[in-house]
Amino acid sequence: METASLSSYELFSISSAILIGTLARILTIKEDFRQYPSYPNGLLIHLITGFVAASLGAVAIPALLSKNFVAVTFLTLAIQQFRDVRKMEKESLSDLEETEYTVRGKAYIDGIAKTFESRNYIAFIVSLTTSISISFLHNPLKIGNLYVCLAGGALIGFALFYYLKRFTKGKTIGDIAEVKEGKVEVKDSSLFVDGMYVSNLLGTDNAEKLFSEEGMAVVIYPNENHFRINLDNFGQRQAALFEACRALGVKRYQFTRKDYEEGRVMIALVPIKRDIDAFIESVKKCPLLESTKKSHAVMQTNLKG
Repeated sequence: METASLSSYELFSISSAILIGTLARILTIKEDFRQYPSYPNGLLIHLITGFVAASLGAVAIPALLSKNFVAVTFLTLAIQQFRDVRKMEKESLSDLEETEYTVRGKAYIDGIAKTFESRNYIAFIVSLTTSISISFLHNPLKIGNLYVCLAGGALIGFALFYYLKRFTKGKTIGDIAEVKEGKVEVKDSSLFVDGMYVSNLLGTDNAEKLFSEEGMAVVIYPNENHFRINLDNFGQRQAALFEACRALGVKRYQFTRKDYEEGRVMIALVPIKRDIDAFIESVKKCPLLESTKKSHAVMQTNLKG
């Protein structure tokens, strides 16, 4: 049985598409203050899965052009591979819940897992589009210069990546609310922040002294009333508490409460690192979970009309 060898044009086209798609995945990996994915093993896993996703997108068009329709069926494996990435992230983060200062929560874990799955889709789509663009420039448009075709395909691929990155970029708590330092007070074994009751768990003199001297708190004020739908959600508050604990560490105690009357959300803890600016910044940069998002415009739609 004879096997068709790749021409130099097809080899350059596939290699370029894989490179652009893998680069798109690399650019979506951000090791920010949340420090996830961890270095180096976490990064390596996502780089390899991004490379595989880019490879799947790059070889699809050459396979179709060579009338190898059976080979294209492996694209179904791409969907399964991306789902496995999400499943892997969920299982990994769930297994770590008991080792953290406080739990992330199921809503936050689900959001992180979906994010990593979608980033592999980005690598796949960018690689596929790059390959299609190179083939279109070379064949229907009859551009004979291979380097011009490669440059054009790369430009289109990066333009699509820029759009997809902006489209998939989520909002943070800082986009919908103000985060300010709260005044910590301990009265009769009860903790108050800006005069609002938080907890009565400070039952010993040592606990009262610890929180009075080293306790810190922030208060989240929604910019508009309907943003309370997001901030009052338990999963969202747990995610904000987790990011604060991850950034500062926890010596002892951590609380999150909501004010039912004014819609304020409080986060209080005794941190290892006393840095109120880092505290505020970590809460502001906590992502809004997809499970808490509601379209205010849709909710105002008159469904009776």
